[in-house]
Formats: sequence, C-alpha cells, structure tokens
Amino acid sequence: MTKAIRISRTGGPEVMELVDVDLPPPGPGEARVRHEAIGLNFIDVYFRTGLYKAPTMPSGLGMEGAGVVEAVGAGVTEVRPGDRVAYAGRPMGAYAQARNMPAAQLVVLPDNIDFDTAAAMMLQGMTVQYLFHRTVQLKAGDTILFHAAAGGVGLIACQWAKVLGVTLIGTVGSEEKAALARDHGAHHVINYNRENFTERVREITGGKGVSAVYDSIGKDTFLASLDCLQPLGMMVSFGSASGPVPPFALAELASRGSLFVTRPSLMDYVARREDLEATAASLFGVVSSGEVKVEMNQRYPLADVALAHTELEARKTTGSSILLP
Repeated sequence: MTKAIRISRTGGPEVMELVDVDLPPPGPGEARVRHEAIGLNFIDVYFRTGLYKAPTMPSGLGMEGAGVVEAVGAGVTEVRPGDRVAYAGRPMGAYAQARNMPAAQLVVLPDNIDFDTAAAMMLQGMTVQYLFHRTVQLKAGDTILFHAAAGGVGLIACQWAKVLGVTLIGTVGSEEKAALARDHGAHHVINYNRENFTERVREITGGKGVSAVYDSIGKDTFLASLDCLQPLGMMVSFGSASGPVPPFALAELASRGSLFVTRPSLMDYVARREDLEATAASLFGVVSSGEVKVEMNQRYPLADVALAHTELEARKTTGSSILLP
C-alpha cells in the first residue's frame, strides 16, 4: 500500500483526497519509483478543474517527480534499482508516495542535482528548453516578451534568456514579483496591474515590437500579445491560466503583419526517447553550471495539497513549488 491523492470528480481543491492505494509490482516496461519530492504545476489545476479532461475517473494528479527506483519490470533497460531519477509527463499520478512509471520516461539524475531541485525543475525547465531552442530557435540579440515572468517557468526563462544573449521583457502582477524577475535576469519588467503591457512593449522596443511572445496566461492576454509582435513574429501560447483562448479569425494574424501562432506541448517535444534525453541533458547542463538556478519558494506536505493548489491559483506563489511525500 502507498498513499496517493485521488479525485473522483472535477472541482475545487476540496475534491482532492489522500487515500491508501494498492501498488502492484511494476509490469513489463515499468519501474517503481519511491518519491522524495513531487512537482506542483498549473497543469495539475487544469486537470483538477476539468479544463483538461482526465482519461479516467477516479484519477491521480501530478506529472512531475523525483526519487529512487525500487524495482523494475521485464524488459526495462533505461534504469536500474537504486538509480536516482526524475520525470515530467504523463501518465498522471505523481501526487503519491510511490508509483509505477513507464521506464522510458525516466531520466537518471546527475549526482550534483538533489531531489527537491529535480522535482521543481523538470517540467518547467524542459518547457523553457524546448520553447527557446526548438519552438523558436532564439539567438543572441533577439527581444522577446514572456508573461508570468516571476513564476516557476518564468524565472527559469529569465535566466536562460540571459545565457543566450536574448533581451527578455517580462510581465508580472506586483512590484515584489517585478523585483524577483529583475533579479533573475529580466531586462525589462512590466507590472500589468499598473501599465498597459502592449504600450510598454512598443515603447521599450522603439515601436518595433518583439520577435516572439511566450504566453501561459491565455484568454486575458492573447489578443493584446499579438499587438506586441513585429511582422512575421511568433505567438507561442503554451498555457491557459486565465482560461482558454477564445476562437479568433485568422485575419487577425494577417492584419498584424503575417504573424505565426503555435500551441505547443512538452509531451510532444519529448515523445521520443532521444529527444527526452537531449532536452533533459540541456537542462541539467545549465543547472549544473550554475547559469540557471531553480528558485524553490514553496514546500508543502502532500497532505496539504489543497492549500498548495489554493495558493497557486491565487498567484500567491513565486518560482517553483514542491510537495513532500
């Protein structure tokens, strides 16, 4: 038996229950991971509320964790018992003391990266890696807009942009968060509660606009973000914290200078084992070198997951958050 969070219906934080579940031996291609730390991400809220549909009910939650491999099933070659591992991706169920995972989705941790850091950075850090290196291949001298710059993804993005020689303009909701984003490498920070971010982006760029916008907010920022782009710019919509982007006419892209728009997902970018290993290795490299530091500002016991979700949704958190089993 192990303890895990389960939901039997969608709704508020109260639908999450800590229950005892049976954990069978790992099947073919699986590895049993005893968690040391679990990642907390906004996508977990999407599944809990029903914005994203869970494949089955009752359902587990959570897509990120770090721990030790306790056992492996038949045919597993990627990891061995005793390995320190981390992961980010489906199937859901990371909110648990232990679980069986497809071994092909696990990566072995370098010795110099601890479990808490790994659980806090895998989903967010690999997201920044593919956004900056594959969705748009950023290069030194580019100027971009990054919404929610003081969040877990945002603080990693601020640092990684600096490594690449990219000018990052970040948006935040408070002066405290503005200071945090600046401390992590944002060149310009806009408090959207005090300023019109579209007007400020145009001012900062001398009217030119940015080459790419990275938007995890969704409904509240999408159209205004299009107005921040220079002709032929790329709108990267990778989240929906304020709700899904409503339908819009493709003519909106043409009228603003033949813009591009994409809605990427980490799961597609790391679907192949070789892409997962390369993406993780790139993240491990910048973290191990100290160029990117993972700002872990909240730790919650697994039993307090309702509080964790409440504070995450209220935007009271900064940086990354983890659950401790």
